[in-house]
Amino acid sequence: MQTSLLSLLALSGAAKTSAFAPQSLSSSTAGDITSTSLNLERRQMLQIPALAIFGTLAGSTINVNEAGAATITGASDGLLPDLPTEAVRSYLQYRIPLQIAADYYVFELLPKLSSIDDWGEVNQLFQVNNNKGQGSPSKMERDYTNTMRIIGLSMPPDEAEDMRDAQFKFERAVNKISKAVSGVRRDLPVEIDKNAVPNARAGWEDGRVALNEFFTLLNKATGLDELQLLPTAGTPEDMAKEYGRSASRYNVLMKKTKLCQNRGGPALSQAWGQLMVSGYMQDSCGIPDLDDYFYQNQR
Repeated sequence: MQTSLLSLLALSGAAKTSAFAPQSLSSSTAGDITSTSLNLERRQMLQIPALAIFGTLAGSTINVNEAGAATITGASDGLLPDLPTEAVRSYLQYRIPLQIAADYYVFELLPKLSSIDDWGEVNQLFQVNNNKGQGSPSKMERDYTNTMRIIGLSMPPDEAEDMRDAQFKFERAVNKISKAVSGVRRDLPVEIDKNAVPNARAGWEDGRVALNEFFTLLNKATGLDELQLLPTAGTPEDMAKEYGRSASRYNVLMKKTKLCQNRGGPALSQAWGQLMVSGYMQDSCGIPDLDDYFYQNQR
């Protein structure tokens, strides 16, 4: 399922490449990135977060200046020109998936930890799929720790060491969550320790602090201050105010992405749409613009 999702995202993102390639990159460089992204081997694709392909192909994001005019933030902005080439590439590729992963952590994972009935789903986040000997990482590894590792290893030594420390803190935090929810399965009644819920929530809080530490280090290293820090746990209203990001927009993004996957990806959906009466059906892969989604709290 993950491989097919990555494939369809690559196809959909390819249509945006010419419009959103970084201005600081030559057309041949942008083409190389696109070609590389579209020809990822299956094993490589399984190591990349579901929406990372979009971040690679877009390569830049739209920001708004004080006058309200759209400007392009790319490889020549902030402190990116001072960083190693691989660090710039990793950041441009993974900044959007990282923010989406943070949105998931706030909008989905936290509510699930508060409801034992949802712990079966939480358990699935830590499961490694070892189908026919070809193991793929768990969601927590794929969307968080692997991404943090890739970015950290591409950075200069001092930044890399600090980011690695933040990554290890996050790994310990999610291990705490995993232990708290261990053994709970869907439709399988088990006796829950009275400390399980507090321990799971404590693990979430430790993970929030670690992610914020990583995001702060990354914002400082890039000089762009683009990644939004996670809010403290509280009422939905208080969290939304502190976070500045929209749960409803996140839900729409996830719904549209899954719908696109279920309908066979952009290529199939476009062919299907041509068979429909005009005006009665929108493109089934109308995934919201990820540049706009990423910068929603900075407009």
